[in-house]
This record gives sequence, C-alpha cells and structure tokens, in this order.
Amino acid sequence: MRLDELLDELQVRIDEVRGTRDRVNSLLEAVVSVGRELDLAQVLRRIVEAAALLVDAEYGALGVIGPDGRRLAQFLTVGLTEEEIADIGPLPAGHGLLGEVIHHPEPLRLTDLKAHSSSHGFPAHHPPMRSFLGVPIRVRDEVFGNLYLTDKRGGVDFDTEDETVISTLSVAAGVAIDNARLYEGAQRQQLWLRANAEITESLLSGSSRPAVLELIALRAQEITGARLAHIAVPVEGVDGLVVEFASGTDGADRQGLVVPVDGTLSGAAHRSGKPVTAMRAWDDGRYPAQGPEPGPHAPGADRLGADGPGPDRLGPAVAVPLGTGGGESRGVLLLSRPAGEPAFGEGELEPLVAFAGQAALALELAERRRDAEQIALLEERDRIARDLHDLAIQRLFATGMTLQSAARLVEHEGAAERVGRAVEDLDETIKIIRSTIFGLRTKDRESGPGLRARAARAVGDAAAALGHPPQLSMEGLLDTEVPPQTADHVVAVLGELLSNAARHAGATRVGVALQAGQGEIVLTVSDDGSGIPPQGRRSGLRNLDERARSVGGSFTVELPEEGGSRLVWRAPLTEGI
Repeated sequence: MRLDELLDELQVRIDEVRGTRDRVNSLLEAVVSVGRELDLAQVLRRIVEAAALLVDAEYGALGVIGPDGRRLAQFLTVGLTEEEIADIGPLPAGHGLLGEVIHHPEPLRLTDLKAHSSSHGFPAHHPPMRSFLGVPIRVRDEVFGNLYLTDKRGGVDFDTEDETVISTLSVAAGVAIDNARLYEGAQRQQLWLRANAEITESLLSGSSRPAVLELIALRAQEITGARLAHIAVPVEGVDGLVVEFASGTDGADRQGLVVPVDGTLSGAAHRSGKPVTAMRAWDDGRYPAQGPEPGPHAPGADRLGADGPGPDRLGPAVAVPLGTGGGESRGVLLLSRPAGEPAFGEGELEPLVAFAGQAALALELAERRRDAEQIALLEERDRIARDLHDLAIQRLFATGMTLQSAARLVEHEGAAERVGRAVEDLDETIKIIRSTIFGLRTKDRESGPGLRARAARAVGDAAAALGHPPQLSMEGLLDTEVPPQTADHVVAVLGELLSNAARHAGATRVGVALQAGQGEIVLTVSDDGSGIPPQGRRSGLRNLDERARSVGGSFTVELPEEGGSRLVWRAPLTEGI
C-alpha cells in the first residue's frame, strides 16, 4: 500500500475517533444537563431537546404514557413552531406508529415510517417526515414514555450508533425523571399539609360553609395545577349534584349547575366513594353525559372542555369524593388540568384523597356548627315563649282584672267607657302574644324541603324546557330567614320566570340568582334572549308585580343594551321574635 493511502486511512480513523469522542462528550453533557433539573416539566423538556441534538434529528418528541398504559397523556415536541402545532390540531393520543412503541417497548428504527404497517399517515398541515427512531424510557422497570425522533439532517438514515446513543440517554432520563418525581412528591406533600392546616384554622376561627368550600377548591386547584376546580354537593329534592363553588375556566358559569349522577365523572365518584380519573373526560365513553361537545352550557353540567384545541381546552381530570370511607359522599371535588398536561397519577391521588377526607370533616364540622346555632335559636325561642306565657300574659291578665274592678268604682260615664276599652285592648294583646308564642314554637319545625332545595329543584326541572341547565347561585340564610309564605311566593315567581324564558326568550343562557340579606330577599332571572317587546303580552308580568306588592316588595324589568332581559323580584324579610 502506498504511503499516501496509508496516511489517508489513518486520517479517516483519527476523524472517526474524534467524532466518537465528541459524541461521547455530547452524551455526557446531555446526561449531566438532564440530571441537573428537579422540576419534572423541565426535565422532560431537556430530555427531548438533548435527544434531537445528539442524533441531529430535525424533529423530536417525548410521549408520556397515561395511567391506562395504552394512550399518551402528554406529548412534548421540538422542531415545530407554536403556529405549526396549532395548525396540526389536537396532540396525538398514541395510535398508529406511536402506539407501536407503546405496545412493544423496544427500540424501533425505520428508513421510511410511512412504509410501516402501523403507520396511519399524518393529519392535515403536518410536515412530511421519513426516517424514524423510537426508544422507550423506563423508570424503575416501568415504561414511563417514549422518545420519538424523525428526519436525521442531511437526508441520511438513523444508524445503530444513533440507536445506542438514544438508548443510553433514555437510561439516564429514567433516573432523572424518578428523582424529579420524588422531589415533586415531597414538595406537594408539604403543600397539602399546609392546606389542611389552613382549612382547620379557618374552621376554628368560625368561617362559614361557603368560605370553607372556596378555600378547599382554591387550594386543591393551586397544588394540582388545575385550570378548573369545582365542588358539587347533593341537595335534598334535587336529582343530581349542585355545583356550590367553582373556580377557574367558566367557574362563574358553572356555579349552581346541576350535575347528573348517571354518566358523569363527579357522579361516579359520588356513588362509589372512590376517586375517578379520566385522560379526557368529555370524550371518555364511560361518562356519556359529559359528551360529545365540551362546554358548560350544553346539557350535562359536568362538561370539561372549552371549544376547540386552543390553550383554554381542558384535559386530564379527577373527581374525588369528599368523605372518609366508602359509599356515597358529602360532595365531590372535581379538578381538570389544561389539555396536554400530565394525567392524575397514583402518586397524586393518595395525598389528594387524604385532603378530600380532611375537607369532608371540615364540611361536617360546618354543618354541626350550623345545627348547633339552629338548636340555640330554637331554644331561645322556647325561652322567649315560656317567659311571655309565664310572665307577660299573667301580668297583663292581672292588670285587666284590676281595671275591670276599678271600672265599677268610676262614676264618670266617659271615664268608665275608656277603662272598658283598655280592658278590651289588653284582651286583644293577650291573644296576639299567645299567637306569637305558638308561632315561635312551631317555626322551623315543619317538615318539607327548604327554599334552597326548592329553588334548585325548580331550576333543574326547567333544563328540559330550556334545552340547557340555567346557572343558579344562592346566597344567605335562605332556609332560616325567609318566612314560609314569602318562600312560597319566591318559588312560584321563579317557576313563572323560567317558564316565560323557555317559551318566549329564545335564550341560549339563563342565570338565576337568589340572595337573602339586609332585610330582603332578591330573586334575579337574566337571559341573553330576544328581550321583552313593548307590544308583547304583559299579563304574566303584572301578576308577578301584584304578587310582590302583596308582600310589600317590588318587581322590575330591565332590558340591558347588550340584549336579553333582567327581571328582579324583591320582598322584605319579616323579622320574627
């Protein structure tokens, strides 16, 4: 062999050694970079970026396998712009070629991915791709997810060395993911303990039930990174769960909605007494009442998705019963993360269930406090009634007898007549006090559901006629401060207004607000319909106005500039002794 040929071959070998050395250095740098992070989201992002860089791939992705072991719960990409991702549409769920690596967790290297039997092609607006390399990532012998790499730059195929490099990176990635999950779990545990302490402190300081519910939902939303959190509770006389507090996406719209028990995530958790998860609850076949179209205004209040694949769309969800054991719960805490975020895994469910148990005890304590206040009120009424009977009536009776005796001694005819009228007035006063005593002893002891349950039932019954459930919010001591006669008026007016909205308004959205406080009860029914034409029939509205005036209240009709109508019915709260 000639000397120049030997030199050329030697140079090639030197270049190969240098290339191998540089690649090993790059791999070591990638391993160190990945292992340096403790935030799980950052770890995953660094893994996929390092993988694409190591094998010079134009596109890379990391798919995290969901709890069911069959679908992708999270999909991170590099090489695609935000505009391209938006044009492609919803992220892949793990079918086709991506699912091949899920079902067979071994490295897969292809020259042309379209030629593989599992390939289903690309969705519209997806960039063309040819070469493919897929490698599983294992965490403690469990497949956590897969690395997907396509289109090695220069138009060449991925080779054995590329596969070896990515397989080595995947081992380091598994260790880094495990460390990040352990750290994240410890941090989350501290947050749950803090939240439990805050709820306990709130209860001991005398916070009301609505305030405790709000605190429970908000802290759960913050700790889990949920975009939506709501608490739905069973209400006597209502066929379903009523959303008592909601926060996050469409939170205001969800307040007061009735969630069906059958066919919903919350209903399943309430009935079983166990947490229930879903990767995408609105298209999960187990919960048909939540589909097919996401959005809070369609039938079925437990819907989770906003229309379209944008950033507001909701994704993984979990419903956790508020209870301390099996069987039906006191309510359900529903949490949903944005689309593309990780599903709720086993590691998160355990502290979440413990938190829900603490929340259930908080609710029970709030109810016991309310019962104790009610008992104290009834006992005070009994005392007042007893004192009136034993002291006031006897004194008035004695005074009347004295005046009757004195009347015989009065010679002036006019004076005697006035004394007689005073005796009659005392007799009438005694009758009034006795009637008041009877009222004090019977108030709040009559059977039947309270105003809160009756209003929720009326709103639930109107959903079929309207084509969608109205939004209901209730504030104040509706069951204890509103007199029975006034409560009957409120229920009748509410039914009439909802019936009018269903027949005449053509509304796609109806809201009901019921508030008791500051000496009056206010019922407001608003809609986004066609409004009330000036020439339209007003007999029904006149009847509602007359009903309000009969109890000293008022009825007003407002027509907002943006359209629709707002009807407000008011009545005073007559204060009893």
